[in-house]
Order: sequence, then structure tokens, then C-alpha cells
Amino acid sequence: MTYLDMEIPSRSSHLWRYTPWKRIHPSKIDIIPSCEEVVFNHEGDCIIKKGIRDVSDSSDISRVFLSECNNKMNVIEIDGKGQSVHINLIASGDTTVSHIDFQCKGEASIIIHLSGSSTWTGLHISGNISKNASIGYAFVNELDANSKLLRCEDWNLHRDSSLEYGELSIGGFRNKTDIRTNLRDSNSSLNQTVAVYGTDSRHDDHHMEIRHMVEHTDSSLTMNAACGGRSHSIGTGQLLIDKDANYSNAGQVFHNLLLSQDARADAIPELEVLSDEVSAAHGAASAPIDKEQLHYLLSRGHSPEQAEALIVEGFLVNTFSSLRNQIISEDLKTRLKIHLECGIIG
Repeated sequence: MTYLDMEIPSRSSHLWRYTPWKRIHPSKIDIIPSCEEVVFNHEGDCIIKKGIRDVSDSSDISRVFLSECNNKMNVIEIDGKGQSVHINLIASGDTTVSHIDFQCKGEASIIIHLSGSSTWTGLHISGNISKNASIGYAFVNELDANSKLLRCEDWNLHRDSSLEYGELSIGGFRNKTDIRTNLRDSNSSLNQTVAVYGTDSRHDDHHMEIRHMVEHTDSSLTMNAACGGRSHSIGTGQLLIDKDANYSNAGQVFHNLLLSQDARADAIPELEVLSDEVSAAHGAASAPIDKEQLHYLLSRGHSPEQAEALIVEGFLVNTFSSLRNQIISEDLKTRLKIHLECGIIG
């Protein structure tokens, strides 16, 4: 089905409740705009091939739309020998789109950094984690403050594979993210962590879908959002455990730190469990900034801006505490610290 044949999604769905399609579309919803490619460069040992993104069998409007805007794709093959692959994506111009497909074997760390001043950026990332592979993955959104971002990710994990996923979302004015992971074979595992920092009127909407398709699979999802000004963070965690996925272990936790009275944060865990012998848990909590912590830091000579930045740093850094991959963990922590320090100086 083509984009123009598709029905505009209803806000009755959690996926589109907080960010309607017309608000994330780059122009009028009945138009497929002319798009430039995001500038792509990389460092590290990998093989890059050109391909075509085919989503003709997809019923998701975001993925079909991005494919029709630009169906060219960078296929990145990683025959993991413990190497790190750094990918810089620079979005410039009015409307930009990029597609990346990872084919991963062995052990490796992947770091993607997205920046630039494009008015609207579309990004579709997919990944196939082969059997026995252990992959660390970090994604940093550091777009300019006036940019919009529509991002989709699709991951497939196979037998005895693991994916350690870390994300830091600090850029863009309006962001809509849809991440879907399939645990397709036994003993596959996902550890997904997402940290969001909202300032001014920043809007960040994350939908994360994890599907356990067979027995003996594990997943963990942690999302921490710190929201100041009039910013708004939304986190939806949809956990699906199929009928034949006994002995699966899954959990998701959302923590929100509200830095101002006008900030908002919504946490929406969703569980659909069709098997009996499983362990599935979820939790969510929101709270304002701790006045005692703030008072302590102020009494030690920190300015109000410095004190708040230290509290935010400690809160968001804790998001990545469960990541065993130190390369991606340290990269995310360093970028967060630099971002907060630049905010104080600015």
C-alpha cells in the first residue's frame, strides 16, 4: 500500500495520541515532499553497501512515508571483532531523510550521532543481530532546537544474541520515535535504556515495542525523562509476549523528573501476555526536583543553574547504569555532561 492510499492514523491509538500525524508531517499531509539525504560519514571497521529500502508489506504510515520520500539505503555489515563503529549523521537543508540497515555478527559497539539544523529529518534504522552476536548500540539525538524528527527503528534478535541499547535524546523541537524489537529465537536478550532531557517547549514522544516471540527470552526497558520549562515527554512501552513464549522474563520502568510546574511527563506501560509461565513487570513514577538536594548544592556554592544541572546529570546518568558495554555507556554519559555544561555557559 502506498502512503497516499493509507488512512491517517487516529488519535485513539497511544502511538498517535500525543503526536498526531499532521503535527510531525513536514508539510501538508497529502504531500510527499522532495527530500535530501542526510550527510553520512563513519569511522571504524565495517563494510558499507548501497541498497533500496522496501517496505511494501508494511502497514505503518511512518515507515511507508519515509520510504517514499527516499528509498535509498546504507547497508552496514559488521563482522564483529570487538571494534567500535562511529556514525555521524548531519541533517542540513529543509527536509532530509536517511535509511540505515545493520547486519551484525560477533561483538561490536555502534554509536550514531545525529546533528544538524534541518527543518525536518526522517530517519529509519533497522538491524539484524545474528546468532551468538553481542552488540552495543548508542543513539544520540542532538539536532538543533528548531528541528523536527520522525524516527523509526526495527531490530531482530536471533538465537543466543544480545543487544545493549542506549539512547540520549537532547535535540530537536518536536520528536516522534517508534522503536520495535523482535526477540525471534531462544536465549536472545535486549537491555534498552533511554534518557530524555526536555527544556523550553521541547516535545519528545517515544513508543517502544518489544515482542517476545519464542520461549526463553529476556528484555529490560528503562526510560528516564527530566523535563523543565514547558517541555513534554511521553514514553509508551508496549510489551508483547506471544502464546509460545513461555519462560520469558521482561520488565519495564519509567521515571520522570519534573523541573518546573509547567513541565509534563506521561509514562504508559502496556503489557499483552499470552503465555502462562512468564515473568513480566512494569512500573512508573514521576516526582518534582528534590528540594533538599537542591538546597544542599546551593549551600556548597553552586548557582541554581549549576545545582539543577548536577541533579539532572545524576538522574539521567543512572539510566545507563545497567549497560555492561562501557564504550557506549561512557560515550552517552560524556555527551550528556557536555550538553549540560554548555547549557550553563550559554
